[in-house]
Amino acid sequence: MFIIYYYKKKDMELTRDFIDEVAEGAIILDGFDDCIVGITEEFGTNNRLLYSVRQMIDKMVKDGMTEEEALEYYSFNIIGGYFGEQNPIFLVDYLAD
Repeated sequence: MFIIYYYKKKDMELTRDFIDEVAEGAIILDGFDDCIVGITEEFGTNNRLLYSVRQMIDKMVKDGMTEEEALEYYSFNIIGGYFGEQNPIFLVDYLAD
C-alpha cells in the first residue's frame, strides 16, 4: 500500500532540492518534472515520485507526438523500464475524465 506523502498543487513547482530532501535517490524522469503530482512512501522502502500519466501523454502530444505515438512511447520506454529501486510510480489517470 502506498501513501501519497505530498500532493503537488497545480500552481506549485517541485524543485530538485525539495525532491532530494524528501525523496533522496528517487528516480526523476528527464523532461517530465512538471508531470510529478506527488511523492509516495511505503513501509520498508524509500520515497518515490508519483507521475500523472495524463500529464505525461499530454506533454508528449504537445511536443509533437500523436496520441498513439505518445501512448506507445509511454508503454515501451517508461512503464516498461526499470530505473532502479526507487523506480517512479505512475498514476493511471489517463482514461479518467
